[in-house]
Amino acid sequence: MNDWSQALSLHTPAAAPIAVTFSGNRALQIEERLIFEQDAPGRCGVDLPEPPAFRPCLAGLERRGPVGLPSLSEPQVIRHFTRLSQKNYAIDSGLYPLGSCTMKHNPRLNEKLARLPGLADIHPLQPVSTVRGALELIDTLSRWLKTLTGMPAVALSPGAGAHGELCGIMTIRAALEARGDPRRRVLVPESAHGTNPATAAACGYAVDPVPANAQGRVDRSALERKLGPDVAALMLTNPNTCGLFENEIVEIAAAVHRAGAFFYCDGAKFNAIVGRVRPADLGIDCMHLNLHKTFSTPHGGGGPGSGPVMLAASLAPYAPLPWLVLGQHGLELVEHKAGAAETAIGRLKGFHGQMGMFVRALAYMLSHGADGLRQVAEDAVLNANYLRVLLERDLSLSFPGPCMHEVLFDDRFLKDSSITTLDFAKALIDEGYHPMTMYFPLIVHGAMLIEPTETESKASLDEFAAVVKSLAAAARAADVARFHSAPSLAPRRRLDETAAARKPVLRWLPASPASGAVAAQ
Repeated sequence: MNDWSQALSLHTPAAAPIAVTFSGNRALQIEERLIFEQDAPGRCGVDLPEPPAFRPCLAGLERRGPVGLPSLSEPQVIRHFTRLSQKNYAIDSGLYPLGSCTMKHNPRLNEKLARLPGLADIHPLQPVSTVRGALELIDTLSRWLKTLTGMPAVALSPGAGAHGELCGIMTIRAALEARGDPRRRVLVPESAHGTNPATAAACGYAVDPVPANAQGRVDRSALERKLGPDVAALMLTNPNTCGLFENEIVEIAAAVHRAGAFFYCDGAKFNAIVGRVRPADLGIDCMHLNLHKTFSTPHGGGGPGSGPVMLAASLAPYAPLPWLVLGQHGLELVEHKAGAAETAIGRLKGFHGQMGMFVRALAYMLSHGADGLRQVAEDAVLNANYLRVLLERDLSLSFPGPCMHEVLFDDRFLKDSSITTLDFAKALIDEGYHPMTMYFPLIVHGAMLIEPTETESKASLDEFAAVVKSLAAAARAADVARFHSAPSLAPRRRLDETAAARKPVLRWLPASPASGAVAAQ
């Protein structure tokens, strides 16, 4: 028993029945009603003057009924959204072990710089002459990315990782068509991100899966058998979704190039190798980077993200517009397909990209420096392997040996217990942790993928490991009721996730006057 688990046992009271309260609240965990259910006609948070006289101009189309928004006082609004925010779990609340996503601490220095008036207040429609500083920042960011990857060109406009994948495969398709070689097949390893086959299919390619070997890496012999004159590209994730480095990647790249195809690498895992490995040295032709992962820009709630695409010289002429170039009067934007940009694939996004993400990412790079970014990868890998060693006797390690920045376990330790991976994850919620990634990657049954990131301390990892060990012990002791009912301490109990996905309730309707019942759609 380590110090943390011993302290935990000393301060954990004996189990007691969960109290039922009159209000439905559980201490400071408030049972919050929908904001529409708090509606009280006549309430208002502001005093507005009577509108001036005006002449109707809607030709009889004026609204005759209420707008449908709740009437609330200012304290009601503030309390409602404050209480909702307290139900969130975020990286600012605790460790976020969501493997494959790199949810790490976002330094507040990045946020401070992104809010500087000269950066936060600029508008994409301003004349270029008034945003020279912004262009300089974008150019500096580009040089850092090109240096870190060893690749000569970068397209900054893609809005996130999947958008970057789309950009990369579109440039590959444009390059193939330009040489009169419209190939129709893309190889995608089974250990790749799920967006990889989706991207290839969206670009009109047939997706051909490549199996993994017993070590959780691409089966090179199977890959080489699939290579042929109709293969446009290989889309490979490295490190892969098993948290392992593809140790035959140089040989794989050579085989792909011999077949006349391009090598696309999913760079969502760049956090494991930044400052340590230059993708260009591995033979990669095209690779997207997630600024919102590796370079620590917040990406909760669906965005904003940023997915710059690194391009080899053979693909650079097909990069999407706009291009940032050095002209006679300094940095300029090339926004039209003409001259050197004649072969560009066009625009993928309005304007240049996610400017706020550019600021945060460059602030992160400059504050770390080259040696600091190298340490980012080293500490991320160290932390994942520390958890691997702490937990490999309690859980089931999917593949033996060291991992990269995330460690993959599976559900074999739960065999014959009637406890599932989902049950285990739900019990982790009761312990105050966001669950790890479950059931992914698909090449192992009941996967549990953990990525601690480099921003967690040894003490934080010890605490998390102690909790996971206690749950594993409870599962081995056949405490089935605990797992099947979890989470029992969260604002909501176990939900029917299948029904929620197939029959989502997306709209609230007021109570029926006849029955008093609340209808939902």
